[in-house]
Amino acid sequence: MRDTARFTSKQTMVTHHSQAAATGDARPSQRLAPAELFRAFAEMSIYGFGGVMPWARRMLVDRRRWVDDREFAELLSIGQILPGPNICNIAVIVGYRYCGWRGSVAAATGLMLPPFFIVLALGALYHRFGALPSVQGALRGMMAVAAGLVLMTGVKLAQGQPRTKRGLVFGLLSLAAVGVLHLPLGWVMLVLIPAALLVEWRARP
Repeated sequence: MRDTARFTSKQTMVTHHSQAAATGDARPSQRLAPAELFRAFAEMSIYGFGGVMPWARRMLVDRRRWVDDREFAELLSIGQILPGPNICNIAVIVGYRYCGWRGSVAAATGLMLPPFFIVLALGALYHRFGALPSVQGALRGMMAVAAGLVLMTGVKLAQGQPRTKRGLVFGLLSLAAVGVLHLPLGWVMLVLIPAALLVEWRARP
């Protein structure tokens, strides 16, 4: 009887997963407490002070494994299109995915609350000591480190994407438009995103 019950249970689980796959149910199998989301994004905002995106990828992809590289790139693309800071949009989306609207509030609050107090403290210190040469040198070093972290994040995101000629062409076009020609990002997105969607749609079998 026990063997029969186990077999029936396994068969039910297999059927359930098959139905979920057939209906395209991509909801996460786990639910997270708002407190855990708050702690994760608060830690992310503290470690990534001055440039949260590299730490966001490390936290969400490498440490927590809540999303993979491709999902993170998709979330980043959505965050670019939506109004507001990219990382705040990602926090709201990830929080809602794992805990509904309470998760969105917890993730966004954890992301913004610690930097709020840090900025107040650093603003007071900079107002008093910002003109010192040692402080100016430290700020230049921080800018170089932040630029390197953003560059490495872009490289890792590119490695997780499908390697197609179309993606390479549009990536080079966006790089040339924004990085070389210094065109406004909004106009570049307004032109390249619809063009990329049209090309991908026409390339589908």
